[in-house]
Amino acid sequence: MALMNYSQAAAAALSEAMEADPNVVALGEDLGRGGIFAQYRGLQQKFGADRVIDTPISEATIMGAAVGMALAGLRPVVEMRVVDFALCAMDELVNQAAKNRFMFGGQGRVPLVVRMPIGLWTASAAQHSQSLEAWFAHIPGLVVVAPAAADDNYGLLASALASGDPVVYMEHKELWAVEGDVVAGTKVPLGIARRLRDGGDVTIVSWSKAVPTCVAAATELAAAGIQADVIDLRTLWPWDREMVLGSTARTGHLLVVHEAVQVGGFGAEIAAAAAEATGCRIRRLGAPRIPSGYSKPLEDESRVTVAGVVAAATTLMRPPS
Repeated sequence: MALMNYSQAAAAALSEAMEADPNVVALGEDLGRGGIFAQYRGLQQKFGADRVIDTPISEATIMGAAVGMALAGLRPVVEMRVVDFALCAMDELVNQAAKNRFMFGGQGRVPLVVRMPIGLWTASAAQHSQSLEAWFAHIPGLVVVAPAAADDNYGLLASALASGDPVVYMEHKELWAVEGDVVAGTKVPLGIARRLRDGGDVTIVSWSKAVPTCVAAATELAAAGIQADVIDLRTLWPWDREMVLGSTARTGHLLVVHEAVQVGGFGAEIAAAAAEATGCRIRRLGAPRIPSGYSKPLEDESRVTVAGVVAAATTLMRPPS
């Protein structure tokens, strides 16, 4: 066991995968200097520039090259720097990588991992602060992962690298320095959620940076006599229906919390599934449908807060009028 931050944990998982399999390569902008969040620190020096590849500033080219590499037998890791920039590579990912296995009867596989840091990035404004995970969860053929802690960033990245399908891997832009204990060699299975707190009154489901906010809110709710079952989804597709629906059937109340815009967010899918399966009472909490602002007061309008989660859960627990 070692204490690592979120960035170091990801670099360690990638380094171990590259040591174990010479077909694992990484490509993207500025990887030679470690990436903008230090998530590739030391890897080009260790494995060489032919396996940790610095590319031109062209996301479509990076993604297209990676799809070709994957079809030719390599296992590329694609760095998009931030999810906002990945929009320049949507055709290659959505129309090529996601559909190849289906369209050609399984003759081709595209085992690539696309790293797309999501979420608010302080004072970085509307084109660098988006949470677009719902876009990719909507696309058949893509696996979607959103780790919230250092140990999960290690274990989920290891599993993503071992997957035979294209994985959209969404780390949060403001989690890189968060530390945690990481056990070497651990793989976290895709599609399995993590229960962080047991409670019988309300189920709170979240992912990525909103998870620690929900855990802190659950502590405040407990002081007020409301016991929350807090679930970190970890993988958005496939998502852990068994854990979530089992919890909501037991508590009868579901609060889904995410930093993404609430309108059309992936929380709506969870809410609908829970309503259909269990008939539980439901609330959602997400960002308003506005671009995130540069100024702090405007940016804060898009942030999920402990107070907001507490208020939403408290309202949900009130008897219907």
